[in-house]
Amino acid sequence: MASGRYLPVGIRVALTVEVRVSRRVPRFRAPLALALGAALALPLAPPAPAADAYTLTPLKFTVRAGGRTCTVDADLYRPAGVDRDHPAPAVLGTNGFGGSKSDGSTSTVGKAFAQRGYVSLVYSGLGFGRSGCLVSLDDPDIDGAAASQLVDFLGGKRAADDGTTADFVKRDAPGDPRVGMIGGSYGGAVQLATAAVDRRLDALVPMITWNDLAYSLDPNNAAGGTGVPGVFKWQWTNGFYLIGEGQPLLEPSLDPSRINSLACLHFVTEACRTVHTLNSGSYPADRTAELLAFAHRVSPASYLHRVRTPTLLVQGQADTLFNLNEATATYRTLKAQGTPVKMIWQSWGHSGGLTGPASGELDLSRGNLETSYVGRRVLAWFDRHLWGRADVDTGPAFAYYRDWITDPDRTYATASRLPGTGRTLYLSGDGRLVDRRGEVTAGSRRYTNWPTPTSHSESSLSGLIGLPDPPPHDTKGTYLDWTSEPLKHPLDVVGAPRATLKVVSPKAERTQNSADAADKLVLFAKLYDVAPDGTRTLVRRLVAPVRVPDVTKSFTVTLPGIVHRYQAGHRLRFVIAASDDAYFGNRGIKPVAVISGPRNTGVLRLPVAGS
Repeated sequence: MASGRYLPVGIRVALTVEVRVSRRVPRFRAPLALALGAALALPLAPPAPAADAYTLTPLKFTVRAGGRTCTVDADLYRPAGVDRDHPAPAVLGTNGFGGSKSDGSTSTVGKAFAQRGYVSLVYSGLGFGRSGCLVSLDDPDIDGAAASQLVDFLGGKRAADDGTTADFVKRDAPGDPRVGMIGGSYGGAVQLATAAVDRRLDALVPMITWNDLAYSLDPNNAAGGTGVPGVFKWQWTNGFYLIGEGQPLLEPSLDPSRINSLACLHFVTEACRTVHTLNSGSYPADRTAELLAFAHRVSPASYLHRVRTPTLLVQGQADTLFNLNEATATYRTLKAQGTPVKMIWQSWGHSGGLTGPASGELDLSRGNLETSYVGRRVLAWFDRHLWGRADVDTGPAFAYYRDWITDPDRTYATASRLPGTGRTLYLSGDGRLVDRRGEVTAGSRRYTNWPTPTSHSESSLSGLIGLPDPPPHDTKGTYLDWTSEPLKHPLDVVGAPRATLKVVSPKAERTQNSADAADKLVLFAKLYDVAPDGTRTLVRRLVAPVRVPDVTKSFTVTLPGIVHRYQAGHRLRFVIAASDDAYFGNRGIKPVAVISGPRNTGVLRLPVAGS
């Protein structure tokens, strides 16, 4: 892919991807009750909202953001009966990447919450729909600043461009409206960006969004790999890059404020430079560190210390773009600093095709808030923090969806904290996963990479554009695996497994101190579920890319979080592979050996529900 170049035939399909995603982004569907914990005392569902219970007013706002002046395109939904003497709290929302205020899920936010008594303001994010300015990846100083100016409107501090004012929003103080935000993916991170620059926000519901784009797009799942470039997630990244650069195909007459230059059409310059560097496959320390610093700077990981707004995090289990580890990192940071926070792991995310949310799960494009678990949690969150109903129970600290439960009233389990390590397995030299270190057999096993990828986990965009994705596979000789005995009892893994490894690779050692991080060893760790008939399932198609910080030392890999029941009779299989076709891989051929012995072997630690 080259900067500023379009694919006239294929790009149209790619450009529909996130528009569809944005319809799924704030989808709510979920069971009606909790399981494995105290019952959730949520308010009873109100009567079905009336379809004509609000008025809709299109508005334009001229904002100043990132050194540019541009227009934000918005729709104001005002509930019937809400006026200056009868004010209501407000809900602010925007689209996923590539979408607009008119997307099914975004417009439904406006309708659904207006029908439930909230003033709703939904808008097209900067650089999308009919809003101006460049795409700046939810930079708090740009996207957050723009959203803050919309909060000014809701607080009565400014008017829309046509003179419309909002004197009917409940206020905590002059100019300080009672306002919450909701949205997913790109519309999720902007909430945290706004809260970092504007303390007036009262409640957030960020869904399936990122903690650190440097991890999302170029992940290194090796602990201690900080400062070492990760493994480029080229399919996802380039798909979204083409969506952004291809905006004229969706909006033929672009606002001039949305044009940057021929080398970088619609993004801020730093975003294009980051993508170009990642695509180059060459990562010299000075240039790469600078560009990954940009991805980190515009991400919640760098500014969460400024976020004090109560936050309900909702993350998707089926998500190879922004996996559960992202929400977990945000949750732990907010909790540690005392920001009120709770977290739900729902079933759906960016991955898994276009089948939509499972039965009973929240689907915001349908607005099924009262009849879904996540929807009811959202309503409770807003009841408590926007209406100020102190008696409303907002639910447990942590909840997660269990796809092996068929009763819709028991699909979600709850806990007061994330599960800890409940089972430890050891990598034996004969390819077994064993329960005790003393069972480890001494041995050495080897694999090597090929010039082209030999393992497949997913085609990242295939499900979103309706194409079939082949089953995951690994080519013999290019991976190693360790398999447990059949389980005697079901094992529920909830969270991020961790593996400690030591590999031997003389060729990688010779390039260990290269000035170009691309010369370091790359490998991919993953967990399969092997059924009694030998059928293998790569859980949610998730893998852990690793650029080994120092091949002469042992290292720990944090795999993406999962929620998965290994049924009795099934076996766990841990795999390290030389490549994955959704990512960039090794530079050159680097054979790898793993040596095991009772006193020195790899260890796999699993977070288990109830531990």
